[in-house]
Amino acid sequence: MTAILFGVFAVGLLVGLPIAFAMGGAGLVALAVDGKLSLLSVPQRLFDGINSFPLMAVPFFILAADLMTASGITTALLRFSNSLVGHIRGGMGHVNVVTSMMFAGVSGSALADAAGPGAVEMRMMQRSGYPKDYSAALSAATATIGPIIPPSIIMVIYALTDSRVTVAGLFLAGVVPGVLLGLALMAANHWISTRNGYGTPQASMSWRERLVALWKALPVLMMPAIIIAGILTGLFTPTEASAVAVFYALFVGLFVTRTLNARIIAKVLLQSGLVTSAALLIVSMASLFAWLLTILQIPQAIAAAIGSLTTDPVLVMLIVMVFVLVCGLFIDTLPAVIILVPVLAPLSEQFGIHPLHFAMAVVLNLTVGLITPPVGGVLFVMSSVARIRLEKLSRAILPLLAAELVVLLAVVLWAPLSTTVPAWFGYSR
Repeated sequence: MTAILFGVFAVGLLVGLPIAFAMGGAGLVALAVDGKLSLLSVPQRLFDGINSFPLMAVPFFILAADLMTASGITTALLRFSNSLVGHIRGGMGHVNVVTSMMFAGVSGSALADAAGPGAVEMRMMQRSGYPKDYSAALSAATATIGPIIPPSIIMVIYALTDSRVTVAGLFLAGVVPGVLLGLALMAANHWISTRNGYGTPQASMSWRERLVALWKALPVLMMPAIIIAGILTGLFTPTEASAVAVFYALFVGLFVTRTLNARIIAKVLLQSGLVTSAALLIVSMASLFAWLLTILQIPQAIAAAIGSLTTDPVLVMLIVMVFVLVCGLFIDTLPAVIILVPVLAPLSEQFGIHPLHFAMAVVLNLTVGLITPPVGGVLFVMSSVARIRLEKLSRAILPLLAAELVVLLAVVLWAPLSTTVPAWFGYSR
């Protein structure tokens, strides 16, 4: 059955089937050919994959991000970011990074960041004299901060797949790596801009202008603070926090920015529904695929293979991360989490690796995969938005990708980057 499962899955990817249908089709064909298990297992597993209360956080976070985007908060974030870093060499590039770091506390999705603020940031950079390909590449790279700084849809899915970690613990584990990712991209942007003469530094704003920009951006910056504070104080669960985020986004759009109306809200609901249905279809199909991997004892086989090479936790982490990075070149993030986590997460317990450290390394690894060809989802979004060839965009993003890989290596090798903040708040997993 193993050969059939992976063979059909590979053929599905090669012929261009959507990842959800490639996984579901592979599972169905494997069960039908093997004949030992009833095909009734298919609908049962598809339903069980999405029959989860914590999973409700995914559509709510998607809706909250879409509502905040429709409220016109991107402009406020850009102005505040510009007041902070616009005067530095490569200023508009730095504005791009800082804006994405702040918007990450709203969306939790790299694709949402790329399609929303990323498109605006790219156009602003072009108007400031940055080449089109570099503007698109930096916008794609900064979008990957979205799933790392909490809240994060990928982290919710990871926590559902691996009971060793909690959503709150993972959210806190993403704070330091997310900030490091932003700083690394700012350093790379400064070096590239200085070397190539990109962008003209603007005049430094006064502190009064900065305070005004902060005041206008404050409603956006309050959302992640409300979510994290509510979860840490026990006021609400992560799932309930996602619903609170929706109501807060509605409040901001209706009474603060006053840009939302019935027509816009209906459009946002339809858009969020389409994105959610696609995400849940992937989760459902991937659950069937992951169940078959468990039945076939693939996790045990991989653990035995790695154990035969080394028992050093650091080397185990490096081997696993290389494997995950290669998988991320071909599999999108959500299905990769559901397929790989049940296979790889038991290794953290077997080799004495902190579960939050392992989880954060995997999440960051798969997120970096969003800007690596040939199946880099964010690259495809920015290529479409910028109307630039994927090959040209892929070349422009290489130095930025290198900066992200340095952060990934640091997170893999030094556990405190992921575990210190959760430990401060009493989360050991």
